[in-house]
Amino acid sequence: MPDSRFLVLVAGSGRSGTSLVSGILQRLGSTVPGPEVPADETNPRGFAESQWVVDFHTRLLKRAGVQVADARPGAWALTARVGLEADVTAELRAWLGHQLADSERLVIKDPRISWFLPLWRRCGDELGAAARCVTMVRHPAAVIDSKQRWYGGRQGAISRTAGWLNQTLFTERATRGAPRVFIRYDDLLDDWTRELGRAGEALDLDVVRSASTPVLRSVHDFVDRGLQRSHSDWDGLAVPDPLRGQADRLWELACLLAGGEEDVSAPLDELRGAYTAAYAEAEAIAHSTIAAARASSPGTSHPAVSLIRRIPPRYRRRVPPRVRARVLEVVRG
Repeated sequence: MPDSRFLVLVAGSGRSGTSLVSGILQRLGSTVPGPEVPADETNPRGFAESQWVVDFHTRLLKRAGVQVADARPGAWALTARVGLEADVTAELRAWLGHQLADSERLVIKDPRISWFLPLWRRCGDELGAAARCVTMVRHPAAVIDSKQRWYGGRQGAISRTAGWLNQTLFTERATRGAPRVFIRYDDLLDDWTRELGRAGEALDLDVVRSASTPVLRSVHDFVDRGLQRSHSDWDGLAVPDPLRGQADRLWELACLLAGGEEDVSAPLDELRGAYTAAYAEAEAIAHSTIAAARASSPGTSHPAVSLIRRIPPRYRRRVPPRVRARVLEVVRG
């Protein structure tokens, strides 16, 4: 019999369908703790993510000195260290305990959650709600194309490709040993009932079989099959061949995981080691540029940028992303 009490953690790179799968689970009867992040032009059907969770992760990333899509392999050690701090653990355990008292079927989704999966898994275990992990995967070129269109030029294609590699590689590593399932975004759009049924079997969740006809109809209405608007090829993206080759190899392995193949740990570990080595080499080559940037702005930024960063994320997100990106470009000169 499936457990009546569960905690589902939805992870994956931004623009990979995490909002879609979380929204489906929500409509099937799971709870996304409120208040929720409001919909915007980047996701008009809603994010299905808790504002508290976003704010919590944002604070922890700032404490660790890590970006949401950080490409540094060493960034994982920084967030792991923050996740072990007593005040952080106590805060999450208290909030999660309160949410589980109100609902026994929780879905927690945020692209930032990958950085803190060990923390969530540990707190869930302590509260008697062992975490089950759903990781959404989408072709890296499609992810990068979508981010370029919606978020502007704050990062280039190379940096975003490296960020996708880093996040996907280490998310896979962080979910080992937990009940987990990988879902391809295209597969979810193509047949959500098949993918959620597969997820329910893998994670011991009775989320599809028990759904009523009106509920299933509401999910069908929610899933927009026209969402696949980004190209799953590298045309138009100036990404070096070695980095693109690593991204393509990781995509192949992610597809195997999404197909139910779990015996790919060795090639994933090998690829993670290769990416870490490549990143270290790139850092060594760029040392002079990094040192010059630090010397020209020792711990400071443009006053307008500092002011923008002091605005709470829930208010910043009400400004369309393209407008935010343009403002930052202007104030930075």
